This record gives sequence, C-alpha cells and structure tokens, in this order.
Amino acid sequence: MIVLTNAKILNTEGELVDANIWMEEGVIRRITNREEAAPAGAEVHDIEGKFVSAGFIDMHVHLREPGFEHKETIATGTHSAAKGGFTTIACMPNTRPVTDTSETVQLILDKAKQEGYVKVLPYGSITKSELGRELTDFVALKNAGVVGFTDDGVGVQNAQMMKDAMNWAKELGMPVIAHCEDDSLVKGAAVTDGEFARKHGLKGIPNESEAIHVGRDVLLAEATGVHYHVCHVSTEQSVRLIRQAKQFGVKVTAEICPHHLLLSDEDIPGLDANWKMNPPLRSPRDVEACIEALVDGTIDIVVTDHAPHSEEEKAKGMELAPFGIVGLETAFPLLYTKFVATGKWPLSLLVNRMTSDPARTFGLNTGRLEEGAPADITVIDLETEHKVNPDEFLTKGRNTPFTDWSLKGWPVKTFVDGRLVWSK
Repeated sequence: MIVLTNAKILNTEGELVDANIWMEEGVIRRITNREEAAPAGAEVHDIEGKFVSAGFIDMHVHLREPGFEHKETIATGTHSAAKGGFTTIACMPNTRPVTDTSETVQLILDKAKQEGYVKVLPYGSITKSELGRELTDFVALKNAGVVGFTDDGVGVQNAQMMKDAMNWAKELGMPVIAHCEDDSLVKGAAVTDGEFARKHGLKGIPNESEAIHVGRDVLLAEATGVHYHVCHVSTEQSVRLIRQAKQFGVKVTAEICPHHLLLSDEDIPGLDANWKMNPPLRSPRDVEACIEALVDGTIDIVVTDHAPHSEEEKAKGMELAPFGIVGLETAFPLLYTKFVATGKWPLSLLVNRMTSDPARTFGLNTGRLEEGAPADITVIDLETEHKVNPDEFLTKGRNTPFTDWSLKGWPVKTFVDGRLVWSK
C-alpha cells in the first residue's frame, strides 16, 4: 500500500480540496479526507499540500527510436515524459524503419516495456514508409497494438488514398490522425508566411497549406464516418473548419501544442532554429483563435509534438535545420503559468485537456483521479518558480525557444501504475 498524504486535489466542482490517496496493486483504492491515517506498514509520501492530478497523457510524441537514437531513445524520451508529469504517451511512426509493420510495432513495445518509464502507445503509419503510395496492413498493425493510423511528419497528399484509409480504419473502429499539409504550398519554406519571413527573405508557409487538408479531410470523414483527429492545429482557418464540422456532427477531434498557444511569429528573435517547428509559429490572430478553440472545446486536447534534434542539426540555421522543438518537460508549467496562474483559465480546464479529455478522445482507461482507476498520478508544485534550463532536461534534445522563461507548476513526482518512476 502506498499513501499520498496532505495532498490537494480538484473536486467535481473544480475546487481544490484536501485529500489522502491510497494506491495498491497499480490501482487507486481510496481517496479519503486528510485526517484519515494511513494503515500500518504503508509506504507514506507526505505531499505537503502540493497538487495531485491524474497523470498527463500526450498523444503526440516523437521518440525517434528506431533509427534516430542520436536524437532520442525510448529510454530518454520516456524518462523526459515522466519528469514532465506524463504517464502515457503515444509515439509517432516517422522512425527508421517507419512503424509500418507489426515487427516494428513489437520492437517499440518490447523496448518500452524493458527500458521505458511510462506507458507507450505506438501509432502505425497510414502508408508504407510514409510515402503516400500504398496503404499499410491496418489489420496487422491493429493486432500488433497500435492506437491509430497516421503519417505524421507528412500529409497524405492523395485524397483517394486518405478516403480508402478512412474507410478501412472505420471498419476496424480505429482513428485516423492527420498531419495536415499540402506539399505544393510549403516546399522550401521554414517559417509562416508573415512579417518575419518577409523581413528575413525567407519563403513562408501559408495558413491555407494546413487548412486545405483539414477541409478536405473533414468532408472525407463525414463521408466515411471515421474518427478523424487533426494534429497540431495552428491556424484560424483550421479552427473554423473544425468547429463547423463538429456542428454538423462529423466525428472530428483536434489537438494543439503549448507553443501555438503562447508564441507567434512576431516573437521570433532572429534566425535561431530553436524557433523552427512545423506547423510554424503563426500570427497573433491565429494564436487567439487557437486559445479560444481550446477553451470552448473545438480543440479537444493538449499535446507537445515533442521533437528532439541534436544541437548540430539545429545549428544549421533557420533554412536548413530540421523542424521541431522539445516539449515534454515544460508543457504543464508553461500553460499553468501563462493561463491558470494569471486567472485566465480555471485549473480544471488545463488538467482536463491533459488527462481526461485525451483519454476520452482515444478511448483510454486512464486520465482519471478516482477510486478504481489506474494509479497513474502526477504531483505538482504550483508555487515554486524555476527557470527553464535545457541543461537540466532528461531528453537528449535541447531545442526549445523557452530557455530562461520563469515558470510555476513543475511536476515533482510521477507514479505509473502506483510505481514511483520519477521524483525531484
């Protein structure tokens, strides 16, 4: 028996209340008032008034293994996730080899079981080698244990290919997760099509490159009835299309990253590739539209799109460096500090978008801090302020635009199935 004493939790009204949490055999057995003593022989952790949440769920992570272990491994990526308060993560298939066979899925699951710190849910690719030419064997991938199908990293360019994928996924009761990007509009571009691009003579990525695929795909989702999930939404146009599709009853869900809620292209300080990600940082108008969409439920969940790269790769500059930033260790502190601590959002909104909402969206049996639920738990210090220091990261990646930001809301303990996997 493990008991967390002197904890603060959210009640059903979204208020912070005192509680003790009892865990045994990987399950939350009891949640009691603070006065009820732990039983003799229990392993007691005095939380000292810190906030306890269900463990965070990140449905969009790049673990890089197999094939790019110089950027990240399953061990380092899941360790980073645990430090960030995540207890379940879903890994994207753009590895080498691509996760397009049951053998590669099994490799990832075996490695995660042997070396991982948190639960790992692999995605399978929609097309073989993510080339957009031939569908993978969805049945074999589902039987191997994938939680959905995506060619994240590239958009599926052919509409018939995407419709065929949706029809097959619908038959299997599986979601299609889409990286929305029209290649004909983005070739050779590094940042959004805006003032920063013009100032520095860079080719820009227009908003419509994302929204065109969103518009196409919600129509295909309506026709097929599949659960269609939009990756890393970044534009006002995409938000508008998703909101309208939901109003018409299309089974569409969507996700957003902290950086698209916090930064615009006007914030980019120079040609530092740590500010280069895909989708790129958009305009302040897009940021406001995305914030509104997360609050009103048009966008369902928060993800990180954690995308580690080596320092040598990022040193190539804005035009030549790969897209992507790391995010697992800073996601909650960033959003807590900028939206909850300032009174713009209730704490329950942020917690739900990172726990129960992703669990509901993808049908997972976790994301709940209640009796009988898996003991996936995160303990968070909502008061202590600390600066983002990439040298302290557990991920191999140091590529973040948030260096030296002073934040609150840092996780201090993470439990997976009742087992302490990370502690400050």
